[in-house]
Amino acid sequence: MAPPNAITDLSVVVDAFVPIIKFEFSGISIDLIFSRIATMKQLPADPNWNLSDSNLLRGLDEKELRSVNGTRVTDEIISLVPEQNVFRTALRAIKLWAQRRAIYGNIVGFPGGVAWAMLVARVCQLYPRATASVVVNKFFCILMKWPWPQPVLLKAIEDGPLQARIWNPKIYPGDRYHLMPIITPAYPSMCATFNITKSSKDVIGRELVKAADLTNLIMVGKLPWKDLFQKHTFFTKDFKYYIQVIAASKDKESHKLWSGFVESKVRLLVQGLERHESIAVARPFIKGYDRSHRYYDDSQFNQILEGSLANLCQDKDPQPEAKPEVPVKEEPVSNGTHTNGIAVKDEVAIKQEGHARIKSEDCVDPQPLTENIPGFKGPSSDMYTTTFYIGLELRPDLSFQVNDFKWLCYDWAKYKEDLTELCFVNIKDLRSFALPDDIFGPGETKPVKRLVKKKVPVDRKRPANEDNQAPAKRHQPATVGSGV
Repeated sequence: MAPPNAITDLSVVVDAFVPIIKFEFSGISIDLIFSRIATMKQLPADPNWNLSDSNLLRGLDEKELRSVNGTRVTDEIISLVPEQNVFRTALRAIKLWAQRRAIYGNIVGFPGGVAWAMLVARVCQLYPRATASVVVNKFFCILMKWPWPQPVLLKAIEDGPLQARIWNPKIYPGDRYHLMPIITPAYPSMCATFNITKSSKDVIGRELVKAADLTNLIMVGKLPWKDLFQKHTFFTKDFKYYIQVIAASKDKESHKLWSGFVESKVRLLVQGLERHESIAVARPFIKGYDRSHRYYDDSQFNQILEGSLANLCQDKDPQPEAKPEVPVKEEPVSNGTHTNGIAVKDEVAIKQEGHARIKSEDCVDPQPLTENIPGFKGPSSDMYTTTFYIGLELRPDLSFQVNDFKWLCYDWAKYKEDLTELCFVNIKDLRSFALPDDIFGPGETKPVKRLVKKKVPVDRKRPANEDNQAPAKRHQPATVGSGV
C-alpha cells in the first residue's frame, strides 16, 4: 500500500480519447488506464497470463477497447524488437530528449510515450545489432527525412475476430488527414498520433534536424551527450507572442475535473488558430501551470481571470485569512452609542479581572463594524487556476477562434449540470516579456522589453540663400614686413 499522502492531485479525464486517471505518486506524474474484461469474471492465477488473445476484446465498447489495447501494444512492442536492453536504453534517451525539448505529450498534440516507443522500436528493427548510441543517432537521421504521411509500421496490419475499426486511409476518409501516422501493432491497429497538428509536426521536424546535427557531432567526439538534452527555449527565445488559456474554479475538487477537461480541448484551439491566415505556427506548451489565489471582491476575481498574479497565494494550499482583532473599549456605554467602531448594548457591564474580560449573563457579543476598521478587507475566497500557454509567431485578431473555444468548453454536459457557478475559462494574449516569473526555471532568462530610444532632433543651421546671406567679411589689409 502507498504511504500516507503519497498520492496527490488525483483527477479523472473521462472525455479523453483514452480515458485516464491522473495523479502524482511520490512526485511522479502517472496516467492510469482502467478497463474491464467483459468475457471474464476473475483473472487467471497463472502469472504468465497476458492480454495477447484478441478474443478478450469481445463485449467492450470503443473506449474500453482502446484502454485494454494500451497494455497489448506495449507487450507487442517489446516482442518485436531484436535487443530489448538496447531498446530500453535508447528509449530512455529519446523520451528525455522529447521532454527537455517540450515535444512530449499526446494530450496537447505531440507524440506520447507509446508513439515515441514505436519510433525507437522501428529504428531498432532497421539496425538489429546496433548499440544504443547508434540507435539514438540513426533515430534522428532517419525520422528527419521520413516521407510523411507514409505510416510507421512495426508489422503488417492484421485482421481480427471482431468488427472493430482498423486504421485504413483507403476506407476511412478521416485517416487520410493524419499528418504523422504511427500505427500500433496490436489488433485492432490504430493511429497513435491522430492528434498531431500542422504546427506540432513542423516543430517536431525542426527538433529532429537539430538533434541529428548534434548527434552527428557527438558520435565523432566533438560534443558531449549533455548537449542533446539542453532545455527548451519555449518561453525565453522561441516566440514573441503567446496566448494563455486560464481555467479557473472556486473549488479545488471541481478544478481538478475542469482543468483536465480544458486541457484535453486545448489541441482543438490550436487547430482553430492554425486555420487563421495570419498564423504560421501555434505551438502549445506541454503542461499547464497550477496556481492558487485569494480574492476579496469581484474586481479581484475578474483580475485573476484576466491573468493577474497580484493575489497569488504563497502557500500551496491556501487557508482563509483570520479576521483582525477588533479593539473594544473596556467601559460601559449607554444610549447604544458607538465607541471605537463597536456598537454596544445599553447598560452592559464589562469588568476586567486580570487579563480576561468577564461579561454578565445578559451581555450580547459586540459585533464589529468592519467597514470602519482601516485595512480590513472583509471575508476572502480562494480560487484555483491552471494556465496553458500557446506560442504564436504573429499577432492576429483571434476573436472567432477564442469564442469558439469558450463555447466548446461551456457546452460540456458536466459543466452545465454541476460546474456552472464554480468553474470559468478565459483566454488572453500576452507578449514574451509579460510572461509570469514562476514559469521560468533555474538558469532561464526571462525576455525583457526592448527599449527603443527616440532620436532627439539636432538643431541645424539654415543654409544660406539669396534672401538671407551671411554678412561679408571686412577686407583686412595685408601687413608688409620691413624686410629687416
